[in-house]
Amino acid sequence: MQTARRKVMVVFGTRPEASKMCPVIKELQTYTNYFDTKIVVTGQHREQLDQVLEVFDLQPDYDLNIMKANQSLAYVTSAALEGLDGILDKEKADLILVHGDTQTAMVGAMAGFFHKIPVGHVEAGLRSHDKYSPWPEEMNRKIVDTVSDLLFAPTSLGKTNLLHEGYQEEQIFITGQTAVDAALQTHKEEYVFKESKLNAVDFNHSTVITVTAHRRENYGEPMEQMFQAIRQIADSHERVQIVYPVHKSPVVQEHAASILAGHDRIMLLDPLGYSDMINLLSCSSFILSDSGGLQEEAAVFNKPLLLMRDTTERQEAVDAGGVVLAGTNKEVIVGLANKLLLDEEFYQQMASSKNPFGDGKASQRIVQIIRHHFGLVDELPEEFL
Repeated sequence: MQTARRKVMVVFGTRPEASKMCPVIKELQTYTNYFDTKIVVTGQHREQLDQVLEVFDLQPDYDLNIMKANQSLAYVTSAALEGLDGILDKEKADLILVHGDTQTAMVGAMAGFFHKIPVGHVEAGLRSHDKYSPWPEEMNRKIVDTVSDLLFAPTSLGKTNLLHEGYQEEQIFITGQTAVDAALQTHKEEYVFKESKLNAVDFNHSTVITVTAHRRENYGEPMEQMFQAIRQIADSHERVQIVYPVHKSPVVQEHAASILAGHDRIMLLDPLGYSDMINLLSCSSFILSDSGGLQEEAAVFNKPLLLMRDTTERQEAVDAGGVVLAGTNKEVIVGLANKLLLDEEFYQQMASSKNPFGDGKASQRIVQIIRHHFGLVDELPEEFL
């Protein structure tokens, strides 16, 4: 007799969540006899979120469309929670999957807890051990872990963090990072950028440095220091071409325009779609960023990354040698960038570091664990080591 299908609700709201959850959704959808997969997006991000869904050819079943100009954390939290509450009343899900450390992830997990629905946390266990950096993500992630039943830790370090905090070993699974799955599925050797300006970049004869910067804790003086460093790097190296897709935040836009605009080798772009961003990373010499997820995506393509933050929740990349914590001091950033540009041994040392985050099979492991959770298979997958 056919077992009743289990309803798995996948909740996300931002581009990083979408890119990392879409491979899991696609894997769930290969088991239509067992799972009724519902996609719920909050719209915490809008255009970039939609672009990722288009890349993976997915349509949400519910779209809360909560994004508005200058939205506060309190607004995103309350609007998403109210919207999810009604959906969960209607759908009666058997499992909710959330990802990472966003407001949407935190709210999705709490909504599941309020409705006594089991929660699975993809990318569990990451810690910077500083509740204000990254802010508010560090505490969001800890809250999600607290109410989750299945903890999908990307690496052994994530599992160690969770065990130290008292979580039970039987609820923790080392899966690898779904960002690796997504990047490998999206990268193309022969790629034409949708952003036409990128097709004019001479990747073969220029040293292309990709920049991203958006973190709230870097607003103000830290961001000014970061951008002054970027301009000095461009001024000092004639072969350098800097490509910076500027975040939509008005604060970031203002800083970028005042310090970086007008330089003939600093290309300020609108935010890129996911496919463009992944393929830009693969063509770059190295990365300057304050991002979390970019640390994983850069590792897929063995691109050194100078992390313009004082802490990281992805210590594996630092330990592997592919990421250096540069902080936000102008002189430190410039010094490290100059070392990458001028010291071939240092560059090759970073570029040859092993990717510690995954092998492209994280989504398969996660779905097999879910199947095991529901008694549909007897064996758990081998963990990612």
